Amino acid sequence: MMSNTDEVISDWFDEYSQDVYNFLVYYTGKVDVDDMVQEVFIKAYKGLNSYKKQANPKTWIFSIARHVAIDEIRKQKRKNWSNFIPFIDHPHDGKTPEELILQNEEQQELYQTIQQLPESYRDVLILRAIKDFSIAETAQILKWKETKVRTNYHRAIQAIRKQLTRGSKWFEEGQ
Repeated sequence: MMSNTDEVISDWFDEYSQDVYNFLVYYTGKVDVDDMVQEVFIKAYKGLNSYKKQANPKTWIFSIARHVAIDEIRKQKRKNWSNFIPFIDHPHDGKTPEELILQNEEQQELYQTIQQLPESYRDVLILRAIKDFSIAETAQILKWKETKVRTNYHRAIQAIRKQLTRGSKWFEEGQ
């Protein structure tokens, strides 16, 4: 029989694990992040007593995921790994092989550009533009004021536009 804590974490895992997985792929540059996803939910399980229900559970879990990702990046730097593999959100969508190759190249360029941004820009960009968190949710996850989220997001968009050689449809939509 599952305890209330087990049930809550299980429900959250079912609801948020795919989003956490995608976030960790973008944040760390690794495609094999299953262990990190597990670590996020283990930390959530262990810290459930400290969870203040003032925050949305998703923002709380993403805050944990961000810390797990930061720890992983530190480990990568120590091991001097910089193997970034592009993340493809919707691999086929009925496109021709040529279109997929071009899309992959554009995504790889965007992905590598995101990885080169300062951490604060990368954080806010992934949360706001890629994971579609609101300004308030992003501020909660990053423990920032909303004005800082807006400012860093704007600066991150400017920095990435400057670095990209090709226009990305993603940024032209005004995300």
